[in-house]
Amino acid sequence: MTEPELRDYGDVLPPEAYGPAPLPQARGPRTEWVLTTLNRQPGRCSLPPAATDDPVTGDDSALALYLLYELHYRGLQGVDDNWEWQPELLTARQHLELAFVERLRDAVPMPSPPSDVAEALRRRTEPADEPTLASYCEAEASWEQLREICVHRSAWQLKEADPHTWALPRLGGRSKAALAEIQSGEYGEGVERDVHQNLYALTLSLLNLDSRYGSYLNLLPGVTLATVNLVSFFGLHRSWLPAMVGHLASFEMSSVPVMSAYSAALRRLGAPQAASHFFDVHVVADAHHQNVAADQLAAGLVEQQPSSAPLILFGADALAWTESQFADHVLGAWRTHRSSLLGGLAADTSERLLSS
Repeated sequence: MTEPELRDYGDVLPPEAYGPAPLPQARGPRTEWVLTTLNRQPGRCSLPPAATDDPVTGDDSALALYLLYELHYRGLQGVDDNWEWQPELLTARQHLELAFVERLRDAVPMPSPPSDVAEALRRRTEPADEPTLASYCEAEASWEQLREICVHRSAWQLKEADPHTWALPRLGGRSKAALAEIQSGEYGEGVERDVHQNLYALTLSLLNLDSRYGSYLNLLPGVTLATVNLVSFFGLHRSWLPAMVGHLASFEMSSVPVMSAYSAALRRLGAPQAASHFFDVHVVADAHHQNVAADQLAAGLVEQQPSSAPLILFGADALAWTESQFADHVLGAWRTHRSSLLGGLAADTSERLLSS
């Protein structure tokens, strides 16, 4: 159990919390190759071994790609920053990405050009009639299951908005202005305490979880890491810019009921009010951002580049597919009374939470 670093809204992470992610343990031949390569000085390197699992959701393949992408975020502890643009390593990463994309294309068909991209996105993000992971959490999840979900989501929420921001210099006109508006909200309108990454760290701390960046990498399965690898891949490749726009638009347009459900789950289980603040902020902000994303960001890009519409929808569909893989994994584990993580969390025995 970790002592909460943040105790109430307004607290901010200490400077040392913004360091690089710790290196995890290897899970197979691909992560063994990554860790062995990055453990030495930058230079020539071999190509990665063939995948022994699913190139998108496999525990080994997903972690290997995640670690290589992490070089473009905050880096990795003990790893020379000059590996980031080392040509042979980029070539090696491309081998992982080609397998990633091939698997993704098999799972997610390329949509036909829509007559109205904003309307097509709205149809895709209508609330589902059947139960979802979020609705299960709202009504039934135990305290430990909700803590598991927050650990899973730490891989994304502690870098929330960052890969989408890579699209800013690649856009112009009203689509650029729309993205700038959305991202400004994600970064707290310039106020440190309100940066969404900081608000999520507050949630983790109040649930007696570790709020340090990357601290749970050893526990996160491939289906979790795949949801982050997808947006990192879109963000790092200019040719996939429309897919990035579709990913962000769909994310914003489907956020409100999901965030509302997680906030309700925390209240049901008696969590401190400040633990829900991250989710409550999204309910309010994304009620507006969903329209900006559809009508200005996505529609604005199609206005400039009409051929981008199918790839925008592909980005939305790819998000939906990776999220469905994640939800199926988590609910499948819980139905059989197993942890959805690769290892168990330390039991939360604090008096405050035992009384909830």
